[in-house]
Amino acid sequence: MKFDPAGPYSAFDGRQLSLAALDLCERFMRQLRAAVGSSADLLFGTHGQMTAAGAIRLARRLEPTTAVVREPVPPDAPEEMARVARATHIPIATGERLATKYDFARLLSAGAAAILQMNLGRVGGILEAKKIAALAEVHHAQLAPHLYCGPVVGAANIQLATCSPNFLILEGIERWQGFHADVLVKPILWEAGYVIPPTEPGLGVELNEEFIARHPYRGKLLHLDMAGKPLG
Repeated sequence: MKFDPAGPYSAFDGRQLSLAALDLCERFMRQLRAAVGSSADLLFGTHGQMTAAGAIRLARRLEPTTAVVREPVPPDAPEEMARVARATHIPIATGERLATKYDFARLLSAGAAAILQMNLGRVGGILEAKKIAALAEVHHAQLAPHLYCGPVVGAANIQLATCSPNFLILEGIERWQGFHADVLVKPILWEAGYVIPPTEPGLGVELNEEFIARHPYRGKLLHLDMAGKPLG
């Protein structure tokens, strides 16, 4: 399970979280861990809100409960993220906001992450993602393909996962049901926590063009907009 209880993020991060925010994050994780025991990994997903010093401060509170910390500092400074990685026993995951194999090569060379979360809708599709996966394999890093798009990128992630020996875990959209099933002719299938890879050609999915035409997007907001002002 992945979540971000650390609060909003902005184009002016990283920053130090307040003591109240640190307390909330620690309590959030302890209560979740008590509820699920060892039956689930808990991924503390941040969006680069913190400085390296602030992230280390938080990670030390989270070590008893947390399996992974994601993008603890902004993605433009892998050397700072490497400081966090060296200071905690929690594996660091990152990569959803990186765009090329060169970005990921810098990340790996710095020792900044143990888990790469490339988004196939951003890094150039399956071919570029396979190159990044190979870089990760050489550095003994694992893959957890990121998903903030929809079932088409989700289907591409499945293809990458099935052919990558260093694949760790697949991000999904809840249970791949509702709208995310309706936009496909045949929905993505999963059972007991595991996705069933499709056997159809290509990505293995086909868009339901008639359903999509009946539901045009009429909004104006981008997904996951950053706050426009610095946050305290």
